[in-house]
Amino acid sequence: MKKFTAIIAFLLLATNFVAQEKLTYQKPPKEILELVDAPLAPTVWIDSKGENVVLFYRDAYKSIAELSEAELRLGGLRINPKTNIGSRTRFYNNVKVKKATEKDARQVTGIPANPRLSSFTISPNQKMVAFLNTTETDVQLWLADIEKGTAKQLSNLKVSANMGNPINWFKDGNALLVNVIPKDRKELINTDEAVPEGPTVTVSDGEKAQNRTYQDLLSSPNDEYNFEQLAHSEIKRISLEGTITDFLPTAMYDDIDFSPDGKYVMVNTLKRPFSYIVPYNRFPFETNIYNNEGKLIQKVNDVPLNEVEPKGFMATRMGKRSMNWRADKPSTIYWAEALDQGDPEVKVDYRDAVYQLEAPFNGKNKLLIKTKNRYSNITWGDDNLAIASDYWWNDRNTKTYIFNPSSASEMPKIIFDRNYQDRYSDPGNFVTTRNNFDESVLEIENGNAFLMGDGFSEKGQFPFIDEFNLKTQKAKRIYQSEYTDKLENLNAAIDMKKGKILVRIESQNEYPNYYFRNIKKKNDLTPVTSFENPFKSIQDVHKEVITYKRDDGLELEGTLYLPIGYDMKKKEKMPMILWAYPREFKDKNSASQNTTNPNEFIYPYYGSPIYWVTQGYVVLDDAAFPIVGEGDEEPNDTFRKQLVGNAKAAIDAVDNMGYIDRNHVGVGGHSYGAFMVANLLSHSDLFAAGIARSGAYNRTLTPFGFQSEERSYWDSPETYNTLSPFMHADKMKTPLLLIHGEADNNSGTYPLQSERYFNALKGLGATARLVMLPKESHGYSAKESILHVLWEQDQWLDKYVKNKKENNVTGMEEIKK
Repeated sequence: MKKFTAIIAFLLLATNFVAQEKLTYQKPPKEILELVDAPLAPTVWIDSKGENVVLFYRDAYKSIAELSEAELRLGGLRINPKTNIGSRTRFYNNVKVKKATEKDARQVTGIPANPRLSSFTISPNQKMVAFLNTTETDVQLWLADIEKGTAKQLSNLKVSANMGNPINWFKDGNALLVNVIPKDRKELINTDEAVPEGPTVTVSDGEKAQNRTYQDLLSSPNDEYNFEQLAHSEIKRISLEGTITDFLPTAMYDDIDFSPDGKYVMVNTLKRPFSYIVPYNRFPFETNIYNNEGKLIQKVNDVPLNEVEPKGFMATRMGKRSMNWRADKPSTIYWAEALDQGDPEVKVDYRDAVYQLEAPFNGKNKLLIKTKNRYSNITWGDDNLAIASDYWWNDRNTKTYIFNPSSASEMPKIIFDRNYQDRYSDPGNFVTTRNNFDESVLEIENGNAFLMGDGFSEKGQFPFIDEFNLKTQKAKRIYQSEYTDKLENLNAAIDMKKGKILVRIESQNEYPNYYFRNIKKKNDLTPVTSFENPFKSIQDVHKEVITYKRDDGLELEGTLYLPIGYDMKKKEKMPMILWAYPREFKDKNSASQNTTNPNEFIYPYYGSPIYWVTQGYVVLDDAAFPIVGEGDEEPNDTFRKQLVGNAKAAIDAVDNMGYIDRNHVGVGGHSYGAFMVANLLSHSDLFAAGIARSGAYNRTLTPFGFQSEERSYWDSPETYNTLSPFMHADKMKTPLLLIHGEADNNSGTYPLQSERYFNALKGLGATARLVMLPKESHGYSAKESILHVLWEQDQWLDKYVKNKKENNVTGMEEIKK
């Protein structure tokens, strides 16, 4: 008998230590499956006059077969070398059109069979749309007439869609510039079969190159060769009749942009040497200006390889950057240059200067404005008026300037100076209109500009439009949404003179739809779309935004959902899922602001925990997890303490409402949220189980900064060690489900992070499960993967949260007893 018992014990132990499961893709319960299978509403485009509407349709998910197509990962790009388009491109499969006044949309005829459509590019007159169709072997150029509702293939040339948008309209709308595969492109090297000619050697010459942990980088001469072949393209001019003429010869073209008057083209071209430590957008490049016949006019920028930058989020390279065309001028370029050597540690009065240069681009640069912080952008008005903005990460400051572009001696006036994380004080964005060049410029009426804002406040969210007097710099409110049971987003100004605005309105159970609102007439609302709610099974679920306080008095919020059919009078105690993502702040005021609208449509998506209201769970989604570091203190100095404080406050709040059994609470998060989960389970006993997707758990593997941490490992090793769950794997006593895409390309979240963390947990006897998703990146896209993730999560929650053993004894501990 003793021998039999020993054999049984051995078998139990052996079962417990099985390393892998052979498992095919699984599906979650039917209630969740029905929500996943709900059709996706189309993407909506409406022209600037509010006349024509184009609806772009796609499936919500790819298939695992699509993700399994050929893929090369080079220089930060992921390319299908067979078709020559980004291998992770989201394809659309149908297009419909309608007048804004019509209820039903019309099918665009002539769409190719089995379409995989992308890169939709609207013509300057907004009457045509050019797009790509990807077949099994190549990428084709297509054209659709919006008003006629017809489409046709425009050319048989094979388009090269490996870098940037390969379609650019001539300003007259009669032709396009298109990147095509060169006739002389060489065969790619099969790096798996190629015989090496020698070792790969990289060199440090003594300069500090403290770069983030980028992925998909070049790693060998063969990679360099393949990257160059795939980056090469020729540029052709293709008329709307299909006539093809040469424009620019073979080169590595990255970006193409016509001047507002259409007489010139600005072209960025990549050059060697390449890099093995930074992605392609930091490779050397030059910027040339050509005329609209392809003749070189002037080289206007020449940027060397950018492997070395000063330390800090606000560091930047020296020289001309952010080069663009002035929207209010026929052909004038402008750009920013650092005045602090690109080094945020250098003390200067002005960080950046912005200059301009008029055609023919061989004269003297003209200073436009200097900015106190790092330059961000400019909204152009006219010769005497423009609006510029800057920002500074370290103190979260942003400044908005009004300045005279014709007079650098006239001091710019700061009209807004604020913390950009302070949503309550956000003045909104300046409204733009299309000028005679079909470019967006500042909308000005009788000396007034207009500001359109989200309208967050202590009393809730009420989007607004302000009239802003450009002379006095004072704002006057001319419209504010009055909805208390719906959310009205202000999308665009169609005609400010008439008060015509494009808005999008939704509620908890009403799918977002577009309307024209006349703000000069009360209750004047005209529908543009009429999409139905595809998630009716959860449309009556109870949803509310709850507010509560952390132990230190900081106000927090979260969106609470109760299970389908829950009786709020009986208040049966249910299991709960808490889902969150930590965010860093430099002041408590911004961290405590309520920026969640309870009237947002209930929209389940693959990463959402909302599905589990169908399985009897209370869900607290998007729970506020602020990490605050005021003054000289960095947020991460007290990260763990604040993290646990946020979690405890959330559980206490819902527990005090009487809805949950606090011993049956699970926690989940994705990416930095996964990092949060692992820390919470290691340093608190608040949760029954956790779900961590695509996270990073050992910060010494990201030694030159992570998330919002600027200090390197060598600056503050205690921060990296204290915050790394891997370093505290011996403290893990709570079941943890780890999920990670095998092809994760996000900086810092290598699949290795989950693999090594799981090995540590397993070696220390923790209860854990590691699920690696083939072909998936940082976010998951194949339907098979997504359904399986939902199944894994459901199984984990059912076993360790809903049906958690009250004595908290599982696995080895139970066997040992």
